[in-house]
Amino acid sequence: MRLFMKFRQTNTTAVAAAKASISTATAYRLGKDGMLPSQKTAPRTRRRPDPLADIFDSEIVPMLKAAPGLRAIAIFEEMRRRHPELGGEVRRTLERRIRAWRAIHGEEQEVIFRQVHEPGRLGLSDFTDMGSAGISVAGQPLDHRLYHFRLAYCGFEHAHVVLGGESFVALAEGLQNALWSLGGAPREHRSDSLSAAFRNLDKHAQEDLTRRYEDLCGHYGMTPTRNNRGIAHENGSIESPHGHLKRAIEDAALLRGARDFDDLASYRRFIDEIVSRGNARNAKRIDIERAQLQALPVQRTSDHEEVTVRIGRTGGFTLRKVFYTVPSRLIGHRLRIRLFDDRLDVFIGGTHLMTLPRGRASSSGKHDQVVNYRHVIQSLRGKPMALLNLVYRDQLFPREAYRQTFHELIERLPERQACRTMVELLAMAHDRGCESELADQLAATLAARRLPDMAALRERFAPDPSRLPNVVVRLAPLNAYEALLGAGLTGDAA
Repeated sequence: MRLFMKFRQTNTTAVAAAKASISTATAYRLGKDGMLPSQKTAPRTRRRPDPLADIFDSEIVPMLKAAPGLRAIAIFEEMRRRHPELGGEVRRTLERRIRAWRAIHGEEQEVIFRQVHEPGRLGLSDFTDMGSAGISVAGQPLDHRLYHFRLAYCGFEHAHVVLGGESFVALAEGLQNALWSLGGAPREHRSDSLSAAFRNLDKHAQEDLTRRYEDLCGHYGMTPTRNNRGIAHENGSIESPHGHLKRAIEDAALLRGARDFDDLASYRRFIDEIVSRGNARNAKRIDIERAQLQALPVQRTSDHEEVTVRIGRTGGFTLRKVFYTVPSRLIGHRLRIRLFDDRLDVFIGGTHLMTLPRGRASSSGKHDQVVNYRHVIQSLRGKPMALLNLVYRDQLFPREAYRQTFHELIERLPERQACRTMVELLAMAHDRGCESELADQLAATLAARRLPDMAALRERFAPDPSRLPNVVVRLAPLNAYEALLGAGLTGDAA
């Protein structure tokens, strides 16, 4: 119509209608009536009665004022209970009406203030649970978390696999790994409230943990800060990347075609490769921020807890509801234990003795055992019947084939003979260094529904005489020592 009126100013009605692509009849009608079509349409009115007219102001509004957090669906169900005549089709109407009322009369909401990040200023740490990833190691599900570090400005990331819960040890180890791989430290380090790390600690232990965290940050010249408890968006520069990292791990696992890894080291390499790809994309920004970072100290600070334990007559010690075995020669000694997230370093004085895998009690509080059969096999040889009701019997067997063999022996042989045979098998695995090969033989024997043939196994895993070196010992005559002694005296005299 506007186009026709424009052309009508300089052309006849027929020509203007042709240029506007309307009929001549329509053009003459528009010439007589200059109102737009939208101006002729009457406003749309309600076509049916308002189903909420009698209850919204009298019943629903008081509920919204009394409980501002009440969900619309809960109000809808309550109204259906009070007024059975209401149909299910009014739910959307009610939700829109409540949303509009809250926009006008609702409470003020919290505002998120976006921040400008300066290079070298802020680094963030947090833990994220990986239980839904379905990762397994050697066929066993891996219950773990990821420690995640990120620089706010450039997006540099570092991820560290944590086998236990959120703890200071995991934070200290992951944070230091991140800083040393980055080559510098930001001026400020932010974490969450560390409520998981403080859980089940008394007041003195919480104060000690706070002091250790402040000392850790002080060692690298960082100012420690924390976001308010339960306010995740204050840590948004790390909370949001959690999701991106998890999706990248999920995609990589799908491309890999399997979620099972041979060992923990291979899984950690898998995570490092994924994180390094993201850092490669941000290489230019990382280089800019790296120039603004503080220099690292000469060396790392401690990323472990240190405790002292005494080895009892049971050939081990209990720490954090977990029993660990050690060689029996250490019974009666006091050992110094450095407790890491995934291992225990054992010291006697200043001498490092061994490294033990770290165990963890179950969430129900049930104790766990970390047992190495090599530590107790010598004593078990003299007391084979102790195996029958041993507390940590199932943890004693190094592989599944040994455990299944023992159950088969118990079912088909007298208890004393079964225990003797099983102890002899463990001793053979220890003495001949054939734990894996012997497990394969036992698995084949179980598949054939037979018991182990000890004579055949001894012969198979006996040392090969042809491979033994022929050692010839030649004794020097005694008068040769007298000649050396005489030469020495001659030299002294000279």
